[in-house]
Amino acid sequence: MSSADLFTRARQVIPGGVNSPVRAFRSVGGTPFFTESADGPYLHTADGRELVDFVCTWGPAIHGHNDPDIRAAVAAALSGGTSFGTPCPDEVHMAEAVVGAVPSVEKVRMCNSGTEANMSALRLARGFTGRDKVIKFAGCYHGHVDSLLVAAGSGALTLGQPDSAGVPAAFAATTLVCPYNDPATVRAVFAEHGPEIAAVIVEPYPANCGFVLPRAGFLGLLRELTAENGSLLIFDEVMTGFRLARGGVQELEDLRPDLSAFGKVIGGGLPVGAFGGRAEIMDHLAPDGPVYQAGTLSGNPLAMAAGRASLAKLEDRETYEALDASGQRIAEALRAEADDLGYPLCVHQCGSMFSAFFGTERVETFDEVKEADTERFAAFFHAALQRGVYLPPSAFETCFLSTHHTGPVLDRAITALAESLREAVRG
Repeated sequence: MSSADLFTRARQVIPGGVNSPVRAFRSVGGTPFFTESADGPYLHTADGRELVDFVCTWGPAIHGHNDPDIRAAVAAALSGGTSFGTPCPDEVHMAEAVVGAVPSVEKVRMCNSGTEANMSALRLARGFTGRDKVIKFAGCYHGHVDSLLVAAGSGALTLGQPDSAGVPAAFAATTLVCPYNDPATVRAVFAEHGPEIAAVIVEPYPANCGFVLPRAGFLGLLRELTAENGSLLIFDEVMTGFRLARGGVQELEDLRPDLSAFGKVIGGGLPVGAFGGRAEIMDHLAPDGPVYQAGTLSGNPLAMAAGRASLAKLEDRETYEALDASGQRIAEALRAEADDLGYPLCVHQCGSMFSAFFGTERVETFDEVKEADTERFAAFFHAALQRGVYLPPSAFETCFLSTHHTGPVLDRAITALAESLREAVRG
């Protein structure tokens, strides 16, 4: 069946025809395609097309799709069963791998998604500090956690509903929203509410409102203010953890948060999440402490096997250097094409993540993100898709690279993106 046929059927039995909103193409227009298989840097659609994929299953596929080592690890685990309801050896190995890679993490607990990891980290922060309020930043998305769907990014921003229906006002009232990259406001909020603030949660490099980088010293200020006020600093590294560096942004920035949330890469493409931090905080979790958190499939043997295989392929610095080199090539090509066109385009890139903001030359804040030309991005998206390159179907998402985006594949993609930019700008 064609993608159009499948989408028609899906809309009869699935809300909006999709199981995650941004997949519906609402912000770029058109009908979403359905993927039948994927391999390396390519998606193979129900319509018989082969697309170079810069979504990489929204981050996990750092080794490309259908990686043989990950597939073999899952197959071996599958031979022993799919779920036990007891601890399994790979849970221990996986926890040791995370603790060994991320200096701020002394203990870690596995869960099933990035949303669950952030939700659990927040509950733990509140339980540890005995406080209720949390600071988050406009445009940062930490999953569909009730109290954090306030000025959210990602799909919530794309669909024009950053404050979701179904979230009680009392929940939202515990969240204090600050502008990202605005030190003065954060200082003022701490001055007024310091003794009430359990934690600051932040995507250290926000990637759910496009890809935004911190101003010099901003993340360090968050570390200072939380320490001074007895609050915890939570880094949401669901996207950036093990992708930009083995130790994530906290390695790149040489900072140690109190708690961190992970997902995506550590699952090798299977459903997974994790949160960890200082032992004295993590020991407040049940069964040792009073903060309850549980999950039937947490530490699932298939996910643990896939995650271990994924992390085992990320132990050398050369892998990250190669990913960054590919990312730089794309960013430089887009900037050069925009310069030739005389068109303002802001391209942010770090390692294997990048995004382009149309119609502007500087994006450091959420307000500046919202000023970008989303209609021009939609034109760029469809021009690229027509040329066989799949980008995230939203101006407020981040592009991802894999280790397969090299050589002729990368050359082909760069040519297609440059041509698509030219078409989108000239109309």
